[in-house]
Amino acid sequence: MPSAGSLQQVARADDRHKWVALSITTLGGLMASIDGSIMLIAMPDIFRGIHLDPLRPGNSFYLLWMILGFLIVTSVLVLSLGRLGDIYGRVRVYNLGFATFTFFSLLLSVTWMSGSAAGIWLIVIRIFQGVGAAMLLAQSAAILTDAFPEHQRGLALGINQTANISGLFIGLVLGGLLAPINWRLIFLVSVPIGLFATIYGYRALREVGVSQRAGIDWAGNATFAAGLVLTLVGITSGIQPYAGDAMGWTNPVVLAELAGGAALLVAFCLIESKVDEPMFRLPLFRIRAFTAGVLASFLAALGRGGLMFMLVIWLQGIWLPLHGYSFAVTPLWAGVAMLPLTAGFLIAGPLSGVLSDHFGARPFATAGMLGSAACFALLETLPIDFPYWTFGLLLLAMGLAMGGFSSPNRAGVMNSLPASDRGAGSGMNTTFQNSAQVLSIGIFFTLMIVGLASTLPTSLAQGLADHGVPPTTAVRVSHLPPVSTLFAAFLGYNPIQHLLGPSVLAHLTGAQRRVLLGREFFPSLVSGPFRAGLHVAFDFSVLACLAAAAASWTRGRNPADPARATRRLRAP
Repeated sequence: MPSAGSLQQVARADDRHKWVALSITTLGGLMASIDGSIMLIAMPDIFRGIHLDPLRPGNSFYLLWMILGFLIVTSVLVLSLGRLGDIYGRVRVYNLGFATFTFFSLLLSVTWMSGSAAGIWLIVIRIFQGVGAAMLLAQSAAILTDAFPEHQRGLALGINQTANISGLFIGLVLGGLLAPINWRLIFLVSVPIGLFATIYGYRALREVGVSQRAGIDWAGNATFAAGLVLTLVGITSGIQPYAGDAMGWTNPVVLAELAGGAALLVAFCLIESKVDEPMFRLPLFRIRAFTAGVLASFLAALGRGGLMFMLVIWLQGIWLPLHGYSFAVTPLWAGVAMLPLTAGFLIAGPLSGVLSDHFGARPFATAGMLGSAACFALLETLPIDFPYWTFGLLLLAMGLAMGGFSSPNRAGVMNSLPASDRGAGSGMNTTFQNSAQVLSIGIFFTLMIVGLASTLPTSLAQGLADHGVPPTTAVRVSHLPPVSTLFAAFLGYNPIQHLLGPSVLAHLTGAQRRVLLGREFFPSLVSGPFRAGLHVAFDFSVLACLAAAAASWTRGRNPADPARATRRLRAP
């Protein structure tokens, strides 16, 4: 029988290890989320560095896949990797993920090519970097749930989730600071941190979870990966112009991708219901708290996934130029302007996690989504040229509301799972969340482009003609796809300079050029159409957040009992 002294030593070791696990997994989540957004702000410097114009016809492929390729690969792989963690050990997969992430971050920073070859290199290596990030994201929640007792999991998962979400906004500022110095720094900055965390993880992180040796569900993995890739590729392709249309939703290739993806995902569900050792643990949906939490997570990500893109375009394309900022510096200041959102996450995430440990996840997660819906509705009341203090307060409130939801919801999901299924359950939750983010971006861009396409051509043609542009040229330019205008504003380019080009501008007087290329012409021109599209997109977010609140409320009043969940999973 162990002595009292030896039991105390074990308890002290476990207590130290849980904080080691929290520090390493939080660092991993922070690095993965920072790298998920750092490219958004650094894009102009990257494209200038590799001598590639992202706004030329056909080059939007590079722009979209540098942004979304990372998100897509993490969406596709976290489920498979979460299940592999259950089989072979979560810590082992996690440490391998940090090493993979660091290695490909280094490769991204040493790109030696230029032009389209460099663009393809960055996309491919970024996808492999996403594989490492998926390993980190798939295991972190399960490792923390294994390491922390139930009465502290809300705190641990709250800190971890806060790092994951706030890293998206920290990446915007970090990219704006580093990219003007040298665009390679946005990738190189991850290397020393990744090396430290890899070595620290292999030395200090130990396996305390329950692993079950099992076979690999090859058919399930293949159909899920192919189905989700086709679906997400179809969504990203749908927001690109096609055959004179503003978007590509009528493109037969896009329709085939979406239909093929849906068919493969249906086949995946059928396979998972038949195989002995499935990758996707469908019986976990018998657990009410798990199902409610995953559905709420999906709907919340659907509502907020495109928010960052809309805010960046609003700030860079309209508000900052109207307030004296040149288009060249708007990417950095857009990131700075959104810092109140990050502050809200940092405050509410850990606090709501601690409170959910004592009072349960349902009240905080539900209130967080109701608060998010209210914030989206209030954002619609702002004028396009808003006073910053009201905008900043709304972003702070939005961060508080979303942070108040995320931490308790994640803790509620993980606490509901049997120990042997935590990796699979965490992967399933992250898969739904990341997939919803890509879907949300597609929905937000579609709604925005629909709003712009209905009114922007007339406003643009009239505004250009009034300032000396020949009417035929003004009409031609006004009928270019609105997505080009959005991308130009998003990248920090002057959209009018891009649309007209040097040959048209050369035939105008100096006074006309100063007006057209000034900081006020484009923002004033686009404010009305942008506001219409923005309202439709935010209406969608309000509905998604209200649905997430309803899903969260259905998880039940009492904390989930993993022992009872295990019995339900074993029931025929």
